[in-house]
Parts: sequence; C-alpha cells; structure tokens
Amino acid sequence: MMTVPFFRPSMGEAEKKAACDVIESGWLTTGKITHAFEEEFAAFTGAHHALAVNSNTSGLLLAMEACGVRPGTRIITTPYTFVATAACALHLGADVLFADVEPDSNCINPKEIEALLKEDSMHTVQAIVPVHIAGAVCDMQAIHELARRYSTPEHKIYVIEDAAHSFPSRTRNGMAGTLGDAGVFSFYATKTMTTGEGGMITTNSDELARRITQMRLHGMNRDAWDRYTSTKASWEYDIIDCGYKCNLPDVLSAIGREQLKKADTFDRQRKAIVRRYNEAFSKLDFIHLPPDSEGNAWHLYIINLELSKLDCDRNQFAKELQESGIGISMHFIPIFHFTYWKQKYPDYTAERFPNAEKHYQTAITLPLWPEMPDEMIAYVIETVTQLGNVHHVR
Repeated sequence: MMTVPFFRPSMGEAEKKAACDVIESGWLTTGKITHAFEEEFAAFTGAHHALAVNSNTSGLLLAMEACGVRPGTRIITTPYTFVATAACALHLGADVLFADVEPDSNCINPKEIEALLKEDSMHTVQAIVPVHIAGAVCDMQAIHELARRYSTPEHKIYVIEDAAHSFPSRTRNGMAGTLGDAGVFSFYATKTMTTGEGGMITTNSDELARRITQMRLHGMNRDAWDRYTSTKASWEYDIIDCGYKCNLPDVLSAIGREQLKKADTFDRQRKAIVRRYNEAFSKLDFIHLPPDSEGNAWHLYIINLELSKLDCDRNQFAKELQESGIGISMHFIPIFHFTYWKQKYPDYTAERFPNAEKHYQTAITLPLWPEMPDEMIAYVIETVTQLGNVHHVR
C-alpha cells in the first residue's frame, strides 16, 4: 500500500544555505534579512508596505488593532475558517458577528454581510474580515462596496483580508491580500510558501503601516537592528504604547526569501496537480469539485461529497482514505461547533449558518503539494474513485 502525506514542504539547498548564512552571521533576530524580505514581498505583491510578523494570527491582531478594533466594536467574518480569524477580535476586547458562506463556495457571502450591516444602527462594526478559503478569492468588489456604503464620515468600516490561504492569488484588480485596507498572509509549514512559522501584513496605508510597525515590538520606537547598528546609543529608546511581541527573526526570513523566489514555480506545480484532479473527479457524480475563482492559488484541494449518491457519510469515507494510506484533512470545522464559542455565543448555531454547516459535513481536503510525485497523484485519484464505486448507491 502506498502512503501519501497530506503535505510535504518543498525545501532545498538554497533554504539551507540561507538559514546557515544567518546563523554564521551572528545576527539571528529581526535585522537586515527581514527588512530585505519585506521589501521583496512588497515588490512581489505590489503593496506599498509589507511588514513581517511571527504568524498570521499576530498579523491579524496587529491589523485589527491598527484599524481600531477594540472594546465596544465588532468585526464581521465567516464561521468557516480557522479559529484565529475570529479570536483576534476577542483578544482586543471586541465582539464577532458571523456571516454565512455562499451556497456554492466556501467564501463569505456579501448578502449575509449586508444583512448584518443593516442591523448595525449603532455603527459598531469596525471591520469586515473576509477569508480567501483554500486560495479562492472572495467577492472583494462587493465587500468593498458594502464597507463604503455603510461607512459614515465619522465611522469608517475597514476591510482586512485574511489571506492565509491565498498567496499568490492574482486578480485583475491586484493580488489577494492587497485588495483591502490591510491583508495578512501565513507562512506556516503547510502554506504555499513557508518560513516554518511566520506571516506578513500588507497595506497601502502609511498610517496603518506606521501603527503596525510600532505595535509589533512592544510599542518600541526603534527595533533591535536599528538600536545595534545606528550611531545613536543602542540603549536609548522609547515605548509609545503597550504593544506586542510579533516580529519575525532573520533566520526565518532567510528561508522566506528563498521560498519567495520559487513562488511562481510552486504555483504552476500546484495548478498542474489541480488540473489532473479536476479532470478525473469531474467524471464522478458523488464529488462536487472545489469552486474556482479568478487567480485561485490552490492552497488546498477541498472536495465535497454528494452524500445522496453514497451509502456512507463523510467521516467513514475519510476514514477509509486514511486506512488506504492517504493523508487527508478537514477544512473547516465551523467555529460555532467549538465549546468556547458555544458558551460565549449560544445563539450561533448550525441552523443559523446552513451553508457553512453543509460544506463542513461533506468536505474532505486531499493531498496537494508542489513536488508531489506522479504516482502519488495517480494513487489518490484511483483510491477516491474506487472508494466511491464501493459506496455508490445503486
């Protein structure tokens, strides 16, 4: 029996050498390598500013804080995402409103966003946080229009993209993550490019960039690289606010710079695998193919089972895939299923978000990584097809 990992990072000698060079330099924390990574990422995405952080979660926290998310305010996001998207608002003392996803995609539904904004007579919604699930880009034009329409001269509604899945999703209006007031990327181990752990905030706003820069390192007005390389005394600095510790060290940024050089190659490789999956699975009536969108980065390949065609549920199908040696995952368990969120928001139930619940109950995420061997791709296709035939309702 073949074993197919759910994911395997694509690392090579260039990443090893870059990390070793930093180690040998004697400067491991945030310094010139991280600053270079930020400049290169900004150039790649077309953003005016790129600010490296130690995780997408930290980036979301900083972006929300800079956009004024605080006690007495609320954000609108999707329940069909990893918990960090919503939890960051709670860490800032704000509340969360969930808008269901679209019936035919995993992306947040602008109509559901508008319904929440119409009810917000006190103008407490500070930010809309769309999530580009699996690399498919949300309807940003509609979301921007809603933010503009429901903002007032006294109260701006910001748009913060959770772009953890969407590098490098390109649209005619620009790259995902650069389409809102701020965007936050992830460089976690399973992402389309990785630093092991890490992330990047992009923004075209000088004001937001200044605030994020200040708050990502304890509210300090000078970073370590400046303190130890400037002619000004290294010990002299000021704390301008009560900030956080969210910086990305040079040893990880060095890996990120090499991964960034390969980003377009990785993108082509992933899309080639997706084409093979789509061609094979489009012939199977028990599978709904993942929704495509303009510029989809295909971070994940999520299929949805048509359970009326099968004599088993999603969990049984997934279990048998795993028993056949195929690494799979589930994206996502909707946030309203978790104990903490049930206790905090008892009214947030599956019945209120039927599309998110339906997608969850039928979804399986299949292996997808750039250097996935042909024989593994073929084995995934063969195994999914065979299991479907075994469980097909005659």
